[in-house]
This record gives sequence, structure tokens and C-alpha cells, in this order.
Amino acid sequence: MTRSHSLTSELAHHIGQTILDAGGWVGFDVFMDLALYTPGLGYYAHGSAKFGVLPYAVQDGVRAAGSDFVTSPEITPLFGWTLAQQVVQALHVTDTQEVWEFGAGSGALALQILQALQAQGGPLPRYTIVDISSSLRARQQVTLAAFAGQVRWVDALPDELQGVVLGNEVLDAMPVKLLARIHGAWHERGVVPSGAEADGTPAFAWADRPTALRPPLEIAGPQDYLTEIHPQGESFVRTLGHKLSRGAVFLIDYGFPEAEYYHPQRHMGTVMCHQAHQVDDDPLARVGLKDITAHVNFTGVALAGNEAGLGVLGYCNQGRFLMNCGLLRQMEAADLPTRVMAQKLIMEHEMGELFKVIGFYKGEPWQALGFESGDKTHTL
Repeated sequence: MTRSHSLTSELAHHIGQTILDAGGWVGFDVFMDLALYTPGLGYYAHGSAKFGVLPYAVQDGVRAAGSDFVTSPEITPLFGWTLAQQVVQALHVTDTQEVWEFGAGSGALALQILQALQAQGGPLPRYTIVDISSSLRARQQVTLAAFAGQVRWVDALPDELQGVVLGNEVLDAMPVKLLARIHGAWHERGVVPSGAEADGTPAFAWADRPTALRPPLEIAGPQDYLTEIHPQGESFVRTLGHKLSRGAVFLIDYGFPEAEYYHPQRHMGTVMCHQAHQVDDDPLARVGLKDITAHVNFTGVALAGNEAGLGVLGYCNQGRFLMNCGLLRQMEAADLPTRVMAQKLIMEHEMGELFKVIGFYKGEPWQALGFESGDKTHTL
């Protein structure tokens, strides 16, 4: 039995038993949480590579399993070096000395920011990483060994924090509830056991239940419609707002403002899975072996921040934000391969338009470097 099969089988049995204990049905948000975060078994809780540019690795001349997807810091170090310019400004304006990063992945972004700050010659802030994955934490510690004196890891937030908070592709990995309008009636889409695969691994199927839950906007038209709501992600933003006494927050992810998110034509929802750099739309298969994500409703994120006392610094696409922070100058000084990869961060058909950045402040408002032009806060 391969290690991957063993992980999938054990996790599937655990999820199946959890569903039975809950009466035979759980909402998709519960299933997604179990698939991603079950200790030792969930996708983010075991030691697969996850982050990287290739779906394979070469070990002793032989191809082996590699990464499942790539994030901006793995594409090019210019991402972190450019974001560092916004971090420097935010630390200065808010008079704080600590960076808090959530879901630091491979540690690449933290490394790039610390390297950029070191190159500027100023004192390095304390860099705190909040990550519940022990396997990712171990990888981060290796990546950040040169900055061991500045970096610390925590698995929970203190009652109060100050500083600059960063989250790159964090919100999309937070469990979502699925809502399905069928023949005009709204249901919550959940998961039930569905026998077993040929190898004996428990299988799962969709099951809908009537619900009083609704999307934040009324969906025009009579067509059947599948979408998500984001109570956990919005709760996370509210928690940041309640705990942050002074500082700023920058969240980077793929998504839309509310009017685009719940457009009548977006009737299949946004949940998707990533494995070996391939995308599929079946989160019930190969549980634990692939990432499950959903796009972000940035209007909901902004409102959650406002409810918790955060003001919006700005909102724009990633391409505009990075150019405002000096990415083009960084590219001019880089070699050709680095410039080619950096273009993926800002080109509309790559990551430049789909990915957005939202910034918050606690205290007095100020003009953030990344939103000096192209701010689209009015679209939220």
C-alpha cells in the first residue's frame, strides 16, 4: 500500500465516521475543513510538497511526486521584494515593529521580505508566522534558518497584536458553505457517505437540505444556481479587527467584489481543486491528496473588517498594486529569466487581474503606497 493511498484511506474513514456521528450528513464547510486540516491526515497537515513550480521532483535521477500549485513567491522573489516596500511604509506609518504572516506556505514570502528589509540596512522587525501545519512549519524553519533571530512561530493569536498583517492566498483555503438554488428553492449542499471505492476506501456523495441561508445578493433569473458563502473567512477578518490595536492588514487572493461574485452567469460556483498542477471540480474524490479552494468575496471581507473597527486602505488588482510598489523598477534591475517570470504577476491573463489586494488600517487613515493609483474600493 502506498503512503498516499494509506493517507487517503485513513482520512476518508475518519471523515466517514464524523459524518455518521453527525447523523449522516455534514455541510460542505465541515467536509472541507476535515479534508484540509485533520491533524496528520488533511491536505495541509501532512508532508507533501504542495508549493512549487513543477508537478514532479527529481530524486536520484528519477521523477517523483512534486508540487500541486504555485503561488506568487514561488514564481519569483520579486513578489516579496516588492511587497516589502509596502511593509516598510506600513511599519513606519503605524509606528510598529512586527510583521504577522498567516499561512506562510513554504516560507518563501517571509524570506523575500526579510531579505529585502535587510538589504535596505534598517533594523529587522520581528516576523511572526501563524501556521497550524506542523509539516509546513518545519519546512519554513529550514527556509528561514538565516533569520532565526527574527522569526518565531505561533499557532494562535494573542489577545492583542500590533504590526503589519500579511495573508497571501489564505482566505481561499478557508472552508465555505455551499448554497444551491434548485427549482427556485434554496438548499445547503452537504456530503453523505456513498459506499466505497473498488479498493475499499469510503466514498462520498452530495446531498442537499432546505435552508434559510441565502447569498448576500438576490440572484436574478429562475435558473438553478450554485454558489458559496464565507462565514469562516469573514470571521477571520473580524477576529483580526478585534485583536489589532494598531497597524495594517494586507490580504492577497483571487476573487471578486460581490456584484461579480454573485453574477447570474456564475451559476456553477467557484470551488476547485489542485493536484499536480491540474485543476478539477470534484472535492469529494482523492480526499487529502489535493487542495480545495474557493474564490474570495472581497465585499464580504471589507464589510467584516468594517464591523470589527478596521478601515479600508484600498482595494485593487494585484498587477496595479505591485506596480505601485515598484515592481517595474525591480524588474529593470533583474536578469531576463526573472523578468519573464515576474510578468506573470501583473499580466491580466495571468495573475494580474484575477488576484486582488485589500488593505485595512487600525487607527488613522493614510495613503498606502500600493493603492496610490487604480484603487477600486468604490466597486466593493
